[in-house]
Amino acid sequence: MRMDPFNKDPIKQKKYLVITGGGNRRWTFLSFLDSLYGPSSLISPTHIVFSFPTPNTSHSLSPIPNTSRLPTPPFLSPLSSSRVRETRVRISDRRFPAKRVSKLRIQIPPIPHIMISIPYLTALTTYFSYGLLFAFGQFRDFFRKIFDWCSSNNLQGYAPICLGLEDFYIRRLYLRIQDCFGRPIASAPDAWFDVVERFSNDNNKTLKRTDKLSRCLNLGSYNYLGFAAADEYCTPRVVDTLKKYSPSTCSTRVDGGTTDLHNELEECVAKFVRKPAAIVFGMGYVTNSAILPVLMGKGSLIISDSLNHNSIVNGARGSGATIRVFQHNGEYLPSHLEEVLREQIAEGQPRTHRPWKKIMVIVEGIYSMEGELCKLPEIISICKKYKAYTYLDEAHSIGAVGKTGRGVCELLGVDTADVDIMMGTFTKSFGSCGGYIAGSKDLIQYLKHTCPAHLYATSISPPAAQQIISSIRVILGEDGSNRGAHKLAQIRENSNFFRSELQKMGFEVLGDNDSPVMPIMLYNPAKIPAFSRECLKQNVAVVTVAFPATPLLLARARICISAAHSKEDLIKALQVISRVGDLVGIKYFPAEPTKQEQGGKAVKFD
Repeated sequence: MRMDPFNKDPIKQKKYLVITGGGNRRWTFLSFLDSLYGPSSLISPTHIVFSFPTPNTSHSLSPIPNTSRLPTPPFLSPLSSSRVRETRVRISDRRFPAKRVSKLRIQIPPIPHIMISIPYLTALTTYFSYGLLFAFGQFRDFFRKIFDWCSSNNLQGYAPICLGLEDFYIRRLYLRIQDCFGRPIASAPDAWFDVVERFSNDNNKTLKRTDKLSRCLNLGSYNYLGFAAADEYCTPRVVDTLKKYSPSTCSTRVDGGTTDLHNELEECVAKFVRKPAAIVFGMGYVTNSAILPVLMGKGSLIISDSLNHNSIVNGARGSGATIRVFQHNGEYLPSHLEEVLREQIAEGQPRTHRPWKKIMVIVEGIYSMEGELCKLPEIISICKKYKAYTYLDEAHSIGAVGKTGRGVCELLGVDTADVDIMMGTFTKSFGSCGGYIAGSKDLIQYLKHTCPAHLYATSISPPAAQQIISSIRVILGEDGSNRGAHKLAQIRENSNFFRSELQKMGFEVLGDNDSPVMPIMLYNPAKIPAFSRECLKQNVAVVTVAFPATPLLLARARICISAAHSKEDLIKALQVISRVGDLVGIKYFPAEPTKQEQGGKAVKFD
């Protein structure tokens, strides 16, 4: 048994054991666990016990990383007792016949933290609904193959370009409810906007637009500070910039795509986030997916939050670095992150066990699907202890939280000097497009010479750059008014009011106070289109999110609050959501009294 150099207690060092003797035994077992528990939140089992009735072959025991291999069943309650599962798994080993079957006994302790606790009945009905959809889909596909067998429309030797579970999911599940997604709008995404009505004559397989518009309350856009609509300070300057520079530079930054606006924008962003330098890109998603492969590579270690955005996931995969995952938030987050770091530092690189070239911990400021703030002070403390770099994605937090809109660092009292790399986007709070990376001058200079998003992609549009500069000036009060401070106070007040009222109605609402993102849990697949369509009928536009953007059981409606929303807008939205919630049946908790004193008047929400 290899010992953990950070842990001097020999009893605690026997926590994670797996039998590794014989080729593919270990990975067969781990793959089995992945299929058993699914791709949900991660936990660390206290111990795993093997019992092999086959002859003893002097297997060796060794500790293994436990952070990215043992996901938790999403329906387990945080208060559930220890569970013992017994099953049979076929162990493949070149030295023994494949027909030998070994008995595997897994003991799982009480789970310390799961973000969402699903009632067993809800989990059961949700699984049953997906199972029914899958069964009917397979049944229809079976007859489809029979009817298409004699068809002349064949590929003549080519493999189908659309094949697999993704194609099946789109055809048999997504297309049924695709009218709930991708709704075109015909106005600026302000507090209210115009939604283009559509219809279908083939059961949603295709949708056709009409000339009719519905004026709807906008609860889906990321327009946190209201800059996406016409602004008295920003809009005239953007129009002047459009006339001067045109909509696009039609060139990369290293050729003819750098204007004085781009240099001014980078200086403005660096000053706003309180870092020495910054670099900007034309797309927020690319900021993560293109930067991480530049910073990390083979021999490096990325430790990522289990709920990080897809742009981070793809960037980490493309880097070639080793990736480990730690449990998202919760009471046990610091200890779990520290446990992952200690274990990986002790093990070193795969096969060679050499020290890692560098280690980076990646977190988000506000998680877009959960509305939760990261526990940044605890994460920074652990990263300092183990000399790991910190990468903070503030796509949803920069400009939206904090006294002056400077994000979670300001909100949680963290010095930005303690965060090595700060990333953010301009598509949420600033009413524009693109993203940025802020850090040391050496880091930014290195990225300007190596990052493909800077070297080969067209630079950010000059009018978009001017919009960002102007909105930052408004936030900081440099426009000569206090509108920026009023917007920040308004979004905080709106978010906390809306969240508290939803919870009083009995909805299961995720997220933390001050966060403008608040998911309402739906769970069952039938409730996804029902909630969306019923809200739209009553002129409230909401965004629903389901698998694969979330785990299979955890479908939700994601509400995004804006400073542009008035109190009357929020009260109307609450009235509609309450009625629809009763109709659809998504109030999973007992509701409090529906009357609340506001300004000396009683307001009734249902």
